[in-house]
Amino acid sequence: MTPFGDQTSIEDLGTPLAGATFVVVDLETTGTSASKSRITEIGAVRVRGGGIIGEYTTLVDPGMLIPANITLLTGITQAMVATAPPIEKVLPELLAFLEEERDTVLVAHNAPFDTGFLKAACERAGLEWPALPVVDTLRLARALLPAPQVRNHRLGTLATYFGAHVAPTHRALDDARATVDVLTGLIERLTPLGVTSLEELRAVAKPATRAQRARRHLAEDLPERPGVYVFNDAQGRSLYVGKSNNLRRRVASYFTAAESRRRIREMAGLVVSVTPIVCTTDLEASVRELRIIAERKPPFNRRSRNPENVRWVKLTTDTYPRLSVVRAVRDDGAPYLGPYNSAREAEEAKEALLHALPLRQCTHTFAPPERVVPKCVLAQLGRCGAPCDGTEPLGAYTAHAEAARTAMTTDPAVVLDALTGRIRELSEDLRYEEAASLRDRLMAFLRGARRVQRLTAIAALPHLVASRPGATGWETIVVRHGRLAASAVLTPGTDPTAFLASLVATAERVPPGHGPVPNATAGESELILDWLVTPGARLVEVEGEWTCPLRGAEAHTRMTHWAHGRASAQ
Repeated sequence: MTPFGDQTSIEDLGTPLAGATFVVVDLETTGTSASKSRITEIGAVRVRGGGIIGEYTTLVDPGMLIPANITLLTGITQAMVATAPPIEKVLPELLAFLEEERDTVLVAHNAPFDTGFLKAACERAGLEWPALPVVDTLRLARALLPAPQVRNHRLGTLATYFGAHVAPTHRALDDARATVDVLTGLIERLTPLGVTSLEELRAVAKPATRAQRARRHLAEDLPERPGVYVFNDAQGRSLYVGKSNNLRRRVASYFTAAESRRRIREMAGLVVSVTPIVCTTDLEASVRELRIIAERKPPFNRRSRNPENVRWVKLTTDTYPRLSVVRAVRDDGAPYLGPYNSAREAEEAKEALLHALPLRQCTHTFAPPERVVPKCVLAQLGRCGAPCDGTEPLGAYTAHAEAARTAMTTDPAVVLDALTGRIRELSEDLRYEEAASLRDRLMAFLRGARRVQRLTAIAALPHLVASRPGATGWETIVVRHGRLAASAVLTPGTDPTAFLASLVATAERVPPGHGPVPNATAGESELILDWLVTPGARLVEVEGEWTCPLRGAEAHTRMTHWAHGRASAQ
């Protein structure tokens, strides 16, 4: 699920630096190009709690001549590497050293250089490079030590500045040891600024502003509980809304160097208070965040401020139905696709249907069906092939309209077959741009059909109770017509029957309505749907039938997720 707030996620910034394991790496190479040059020496130092707990170093046979200027710089000669192992034998040892402990963090000075060489070497050797978090001491130094505190940010300059125990010598292990001391010095500089976790360290781009530091006290009295936080200005207006599973820690992070977003740093100068809203579950926090953002429209939230500004594709209900992009769903019996966050995507979905079915594109008001309708301008221009000009019986057009309704509500096969067939033809003719454009239309159609079918199904249920295991007990929710009506945690030792009866009795009363989102935003209902399909979730009570079409758009989730470069939904 795409996040709806600006903050990273409901998970908190939380790996203490004191307990983190760092492996500081340095390489010597034959040049600066990871594709053309090769590694000649590797040095790595494992550090935890400020102390060295392991080292690894080796020369590497680069399989090529070492340029004279590199030998002058590093002192590594051709004779020294002649008996050294090749990189193919060294890499498994290095990777084992890197992954010897869980949650290892890779550190390097100018990290893109070192990781670039190692990734290229792994690719050539057919090995997988581990997805380790990376800390770049060069980037940190540039953020924390501007001129004239240091004349430059080279490793030698920083080692001298921080009084490193080992001076860098352009040899891998010495330089890695010097980088350890530089890292330690940088962390000591960040601690007074409130940076105490690994996630905050990796987020540092520049020191906290004076306004940020001056407002650190706003987090001191907040509870260490999950919930929603609201930043307010001097007039009591909401500036920004977010969610977290630890309100105090998350709010405190906004006033440290870890918060690097320019707009949020600007907001820090306007904040005078923070309102915490404690929630019992993560889902409740996510839903409350959405509702507050939609209601108050805080200026520093970029997403979810205007859930009403969506588009739907509608098949009208007149004699000769046509497709129309509209802003709202009405109680008119018409089928809809969506909602779409942009008019462009809605138009793409509409074009997908028009490619598959000859529906009219004009906006004429037609006479009774027994009268012949003159050919419209669009048809005369060859831009509309719909048989609504009297050349075919009304029944022929009705069949096309019913096929469109079926594609939108129960089975998208007619659109899927028509567009995939045409995409295949275009690809075989090497007309890839046209094929890609048609693919985008198909994906827009399928996404809209999937959304409306899922939302319609949950909105039709007058009452649903579900539960899933959480950290402190069974998280239990009550959902009515697609809206979260109650949320609580059944803790060990509590009578489940009494708990359930109390939760249901005190849940919000939600009236029925028309359409797929009668009482909630699409975002809220989709949060609930995603919660319901997580592993371990169990249905406790259901009134009505909760079903989606057997051959509906949900069957093509793999295709819609693939188009966006995401793994398919489970």
